This record gives sequence, C-alpha cells and structure tokens, in this order.
Amino acid sequence: MSRSRDAQISTSALAMAQEAVAQAVNLGFKAAAVGDAASVDALARLNRETTEVHNEKTAKLLAQSIHAMQNRDFPKGEKLALKALERDDRLGVAWHVLGIAREKTGDFAGSMRCYEAALTLLPRHGAVAGDLGRLAFRMDMPEIAAKFFIHYLRERPDDLEGINNLACALRELNRCDEAIDVLRPAIQANPEQPLLWNTLGTVMCSLGDGQTGVTFFDETLRLAPQFGKAYHNRAYAKIDLGDVEGALADCDSAIALAESAEDLATMQFGRATILLALGRVEEGWKVYEGRFSKDLVEAPRFTIEGARWEPGMDMAGKSLMICAEQGLGDEVMFANMLPDVIEALGPAGKLSIAVERRLVPLFQRSFPQASVTAHRTVSYEGRVYRGAPEIEDWSAIDLWTPMGTLLETFRPSVASFPDRPNFLTADPARVEHWRRELENAPKGPKVGLLWKSLKLNGERARQFSPFMLWRPVFETPGLSFVNLQYGDCAEEIALAREEFGVDIWQPPGIDLKQDLDDVAALCCAMDLMVGFSNATTNLGGACGAPIWMLTGASSWTRLGAQTYPWYPQTRCFITPDYKDWDPTMQEVGEALKARYPA
Repeated sequence: MSRSRDAQISTSALAMAQEAVAQAVNLGFKAAAVGDAASVDALARLNRETTEVHNEKTAKLLAQSIHAMQNRDFPKGEKLALKALERDDRLGVAWHVLGIAREKTGDFAGSMRCYEAALTLLPRHGAVAGDLGRLAFRMDMPEIAAKFFIHYLRERPDDLEGINNLACALRELNRCDEAIDVLRPAIQANPEQPLLWNTLGTVMCSLGDGQTGVTFFDETLRLAPQFGKAYHNRAYAKIDLGDVEGALADCDSAIALAESAEDLATMQFGRATILLALGRVEEGWKVYEGRFSKDLVEAPRFTIEGARWEPGMDMAGKSLMICAEQGLGDEVMFANMLPDVIEALGPAGKLSIAVERRLVPLFQRSFPQASVTAHRTVSYEGRVYRGAPEIEDWSAIDLWTPMGTLLETFRPSVASFPDRPNFLTADPARVEHWRRELENAPKGPKVGLLWKSLKLNGERARQFSPFMLWRPVFETPGLSFVNLQYGDCAEEIALAREEFGVDIWQPPGIDLKQDLDDVAALCCAMDLMVGFSNATTNLGGACGAPIWMLTGASSWTRLGAQTYPWYPQTRCFITPDYKDWDPTMQEVGEALKARYPA
C-alpha cells in the first residue's frame, strides 16, 4: 500500500550514523512538541486496533507487547512486537508498536524506521505521523517535523496537541508569523489552554519581543500555576529584558515543578548560565557540569577511555588530554585558559588537545609544546558522541577532561581572567598577506562586519539585529567595510548596496567558513571588527583583533560584567531589549564617527 503524497518524507534518509556538527547544549525555551506515543490513551487505542488482527496468535503477541509497555517494560514490549512481526511483517500496527517501544528505549533511529514502515502500511496513519513528527522534532529536524504535523492535522484538524506541535516546529524554522497564524484561532477557541499560551510566549520571544512573551507566560501561569516549563520560559524572557534576579527566581520555581528528568536537566543547566550572567562565576561553573547530564538528549557522550581529571586534582607533571567541546566558538573561547593549564602542568607535564579539525593548524601554532589533533563527533541514533580517534597511544596519557571542566579551577571569577592581548596566534605571514590584499578594498579604515550566526533557529535568531538596522553603521563616512560573515550573504550584500549605497568588500580566495586559520589572520589585519558573537568573532578575539561586540542585556558569556572577560580588547554594545536594536545600532554608529572622524 502506498503512502499519501503528504507523507512521502524519507525518514530512512535521516542518517543513522553520520558526522555531526557540534553545537552547544540547548539552553533555550521549553515549548516543544507535546504528547506521548506511549500514553495511556495511545496504548489503549493501539490495543483496540489489535482486535482487528485476523491471526489470533499474532494479535495475542501484540496485546502482550502493549500490556508490557503499559507497565513501562519497553524492552519486553520490543521483544514481543518483534515476535509478532516475525509472523507477519506487513502488519502496520505491529510496526507502530515496535516503533514506540524502540523510541522509549532510546533507539531513535530504529524507531524512525519502524514508524516509517507503519506509515506505509496503515490505511489511517495520522497517529503515526504525529509520533514521527515528535521524534523528528526531538532529533532537531524541525522541517521534517512540520511536514508530519501538517499531515497529522489534516486527519485531526482541531487537535490542540497537533496545533501546538506544528507551531513549535514553525518557530524553530523562523516562520514565526505562520506559527502565530496557527495558534491564534486555537487560542480564540480555547482561551483556557495554558499549553497554547506558553507556546505563543516562546514565539514572541523568538521574535525578540520578550515583554509580550512575559505577558503570555504570566497568563499561562495564571491558568496553570504548577506549569514548570512556563516558569522556565519566563526566566529566559526576563534574561532578554535584563532581569537576571527575576530569571533566577523563576528558574528555581521551574526546577521544583519539573515534569521529567529531561526537563529537570535542562532547567538545572539553564540555572548555571543564569548564575554566570549574575557574575556568580565559581558557583556557575560548578553546576555548568550539568551540560553532560545523561538526561539531556543533545549532551555529548565522550568515547574516551581512561581516568578523567576533576577539579581539585593535581596536574603538575601529568600527561593531560583536553577535548574541546560545545560549538566551534566555545572551543575557541574556552581556550583562554590553556596557557594557564600549560603552566600548571609544569616542565615535566605534557598536554594533548583535541579540537575541531579546522582549528588544528591555529592551535598547533599557538601551543607548540602541545600535541594537537582533531576530535571526531558522530551522531548515532539521536545521540551525539565525541572522541579523539587520532590519539593512538592512550597509555601515555594520565588524565583527560572536557575543556569546560577546567573553568572552575582556572577562571573562578572575572578577576581571574588575565589581561593578555591574545592566547591564539594567527599566522604572521598571512596577516601581512591580508593587509596587502586590503589595499585593494575601498579607501579608509577597514571594518570587518559580522551580522549573524550560521545556525539561526527560533531560539538564536532573536539575538541578532535585523540587517536594515545597520544603517547608522553604514552611514559612517570614510570607512571601508569588509565581509567577515560566513554563509550565504549575497542578499545582505545586495541590500547594503541598494539601500545604503555601500559596497561590502569580499575578501578574495578564502572560504570564510572552512579556512579558519586564514580567517584568524584576516581578522588580525582589520582595523576593527563589529558584530555579534559567532565563530569568527571568537577567532578574532582570541587572536587579539579589536572587536566591538553587539550583545544582549544579560548575555551569560559576559559573566555579569559590562566588558567581555575572554577578550579584554573587546568593547561591548549592550541592547536592553532584543525587540528594539535601533538605539544600540545608533550608539555603534556614533562611536564609529568618534573613532574615525571624517
């Protein structure tokens, strides 16, 4: 039996074992796809469907499988469902039952394959589409999730969970206006539903309107005072508005009301970043270890054998291996303390560092006394695993640690950050090369621009000023603007030419995403870098390039300061409200005129 056109989405194309792009653990809003494939109602419905199975023995096996899952024995449910499929591998309901069992045991890839088989075989497959959509959303595949949720809603157009789930997927795709259009009629018809108000609040925050988001979270909590996720979300809206103390209070309320281990782990990790934003640095780093909680789906699992270094352990004279972590920008930023680690190891100690492959040449030049190799990150069955496969002789290594674990020891306060000009070293020959190349750019001080991050989901997009608001920067006379932004920038560059009469110069012969060692040199050839925190900003800052950074009211990486401790040469321009970047961009424009008078 063929599927309908709406359901023709290849879940088998979702790689079961593939190279993964490392990202920081998600700290954002808790308004995700809701519903449970193994809920009481869902399993009861499946149990009813087994009565339509003609073979009595097969029907009995399926009923036993569902009974096991009703008792939360999902491994037993999986075994019994497999036995049923051995008798009839064309039985759609059996594939659906097996998919639920595997999802609950954490075999997300196997679950996907089972759901896809059920989708193919069942004449009515709305429920399967809903389960597939939730699983795809959980695996950070919102585009696929949205398609399945749309399919689900065609069969059940008034289902509030389905409406909520589609709105969440659209939000993650930055299609916030569409998400509002999905939610508005549902809220008008069901104003007493806290779930919908909560999701609408997250959509408003994704649009940068934290104040309206707080209003909707307030309404959520009026309707459901025990709704922990709404406290969590209101905490993040308050951070956007600069109310960090209020955010901490809401975060503590959220933790007390967490409904699942995954929610609790997310909220506890979020609390770490709030403490850091308050300047309670040592306390924040202690609980920052929560980023590795087994209950966080996106938390990396390290495939590294050997003894793990912990804060308080002596490292003098030891052979220490450090594995970089989180996203690429974090790998660079956390390297701030590597000179101190080398000093602590002493002349008898040895350091090995595993970093993202594109960073290897830069780290080798910066730390010639260390052995630098590439780590490898792999996604398998919905989990992320990181190892250091190029290290062949682990017997020579005494201890290993994720890089961020060192922060508690080496950066316990803002005062512990050294006022050193740089901790990474760009290639001097390439710096000179780019200074010569920049002579071909328009005359004037060379100002490198960065206006976005490559990964802009609904959570992250709010942190970046709309491009049209860069007018005060572009209207500064006598400057030569240089594109340092990786990714597809053609639209913005054309817009700058058409709207502002500015030609943003494109550096020739460089891939701004891949050639990171050369990007570091290009940054150091600039008179100034202006932009948001992304991988390139971090590279420039680590190598000592002058930076004007655009940042939110309570960005945790400032550690409660008005400066940027990681890169002391950085000047911060802080926006009090993500909804209105215009005053901040005006301030940058005035500062440029003062620094480079015509």
